[in-house]
This record gives sequence, structure tokens and C-alpha cells, in this order.
Amino acid sequence: MREWQRFIPAGVLGAGWLLVFAGTTQQRAVPLAAPLESLPAAIDGYRGADLEIDAESRRVAGMSAYLLREFRRDSAPAFSIYVGYYEKQAQGKTIHSPKNCLPGAGWEVVSVAEDRLQTDAGPVRVNRYMLANGSRRALVYYWYQGRGRIESNEYKVKLELLRDSALRGRTEEALVRVVVPVDGDEAAARGLARRVSALLVPEVYRVLPA
Repeated sequence: MREWQRFIPAGVLGAGWLLVFAGTTQQRAVPLAAPLESLPAAIDGYRGADLEIDAESRRVAGMSAYLLREFRRDSAPAFSIYVGYYEKQAQGKTIHSPKNCLPGAGWEVVSVAEDRLQTDAGPVRVNRYMLANGSRRALVYYWYQGRGRIESNEYKVKLELLRDSALRGRTEEALVRVVVPVDGDEAAARGLARRVSALLVPEVYRVLPA
């Protein structure tokens, strides 16, 4: 294969992206079926408290609605969940991939993988990242959810977004993320992340539009 031929798929995808988002007037904003705040405030014996994202971060992320909730059983945070909802995506206002945002503030990616979860909404695949900052570690699960599907692969997410925008005029989607601090026992952290993620999948479907 010639060197330039490797860039054909990316070029076609980029051209399609521009063509679809050039007609943003044909897309419609689709509101949530229920507020994100109605997601469970107690999970696996932990109680949650909502946190606020600063205005500048919200502006950069561009979400229509969000929920950032930290869960504790005692004094130390056990895990947090984030759901960012976009009721209409357009050029310059789309979901930012966490794989580009996770490294930073001293945090580095240690490992990347996928996990397959069994949920009440069926089996799903989600992304699993291990981060490290000095002696601190954190386990991150995230996925994209909306328009009747769950996807972990960013390339497929973009293809499905192009297709649904062109054929259905709908681009609404949510980014769902679970972060578990790892305090020595990685297996326990992964078990907690899996349970929380599996519970969240049907709950997020409940608040998303049909």
C-alpha cells in the first residue's frame, strides 16, 4: 500500500463530518427525558454529593447538562461519576474524548483496555484506563451512550454520529465516566468500578430520550 493511501479513511471521514455539520439547521436538539440529578444518589452502599464544574470548564466542554457526583461511605471518596449530555452536537461543539483529557495535572496513563460488562440493559463494552500520579493511582471507566446504543470505540462513535445526523437529524449523546481511586487493592477497585458502571448503564438509559 502506498503511503498516501493510509490516509484515505481519515480523509473520507473528515469530509463526511464537514458535509454533515454544514447542515446543522436540519439537526434538532433533543432534551433529556428526565434530569440527570434523578440518577441514583446511593450506589452499592455509598452516598453521593453533587459537585459543581466551573463555568470556564463547562464552556470548553460544551455540554447541555451534566452531573458530577462524588460517593463516600466514610470520610474518603470511594468513587465519582460524571455524565455529560449533549442535546445536539455540531462542528466545534462535540463530546471531547476522555483519552485526550485524562492525562494532565501530573496524571499519566499506565494502561488502556476494554471491559465487557453484563448489565440489565444487556452486555456492553467500556473503556478502562489506569492512571498514576506519583504514588497515587486511579481507575477510570468511560463510554458513550445515546440514540439507543453504547459504544467505547471513538472511531465508531464518530461514524455513528455522522450516520444518525444525516439519516435521522439526531446527534444527542452522553459521555459517562466512573473514577475509582486505587488504594492498594486494584482488584477491589476494578470490582467496584464494574459494579457501578453496570448499574449506571440502565439508569442513564432511563434519563436519555427514546
